[in-house]
Amino acid sequence: MYQTLLFEIDGPAAIITINRPDKMNALNRQVLAEIDEAVKAALENTAVAGIILTGSGSKAFAAGADIAEFSGFSPEEGTNLAAVGHGIFNRIANAAKPVIAAVNGFSLGGGCELAMACHFRVASDNARFGQPEVNLGLVPGYGGTQRLVELVGKGRAIELLITADMVKADEAYRIGLVNHVVSQEDLLPKCKDIISKIAGKGPQAVGECIRLAQLATSLEDGYTEEIKTFGAIFQTPEFIEGTQAFLQKRNPQFER
Repeated sequence: MYQTLLFEIDGPAAIITINRPDKMNALNRQVLAEIDEAVKAALENTAVAGIILTGSGSKAFAAGADIAEFSGFSPEEGTNLAAVGHGIFNRIANAAKPVIAAVNGFSLGGGCELAMACHFRVASDNARFGQPEVNLGLVPGYGGTQRLVELVGKGRAIELLITADMVKADEAYRIGLVNHVVSQEDLLPKCKDIISKIAGKGPQAVGECIRLAQLATSLEDGYTEEIKTFGAIFQTPEFIEGTQAFLQKRNPQFER
């Protein structure tokens, strides 16, 4: 049914696994579209109380977007890419059933944005989080500039966004980016335990709690501005240099 995902129902949990281990589970348009479809299928299944979103293998949850796919985009194409990603991630954030990101290994760029779109995050002890877009002369385009502020506060978020520093699992827990840190072996069992606990609660009340909590941090203008800015940066000299340097495996030379 899916070419880039694995999908299974395990008791009250639907488990969606990004299955591109040879690409570090990088997010391309097909992956995003299939995640959207799989989440919708899980939400429509009355036996499912919650969704676990994870990545195959131990190296990466999702190590960013597939840069080769968009390195030559025009500003209009970049804006559309961001708008589509926002739509998918917003549907996850506004889902009436809890969506837990089970983060194993690298969760970078779009992968970190995907994890942040989930209602909360459980990380294995080898997890690493970061928004490295400035290394490419780019900004996050799937909600990262807004959700990172919501989760860790403005000061920490701005530092992480403009330094592109990676955060280890224990630091991510300390600053509020993740809810739990467990061993790699306990990652999925921990998430399944949480879903099992939620399965015993009133499903309508659970959905309303999620909806009301989302209203508390509604930053629609910020999200709209992020889409516009993400698109506007495409084809700027530093975006072209940053993406070409990445694809050529060299350090970028940005002009001041």
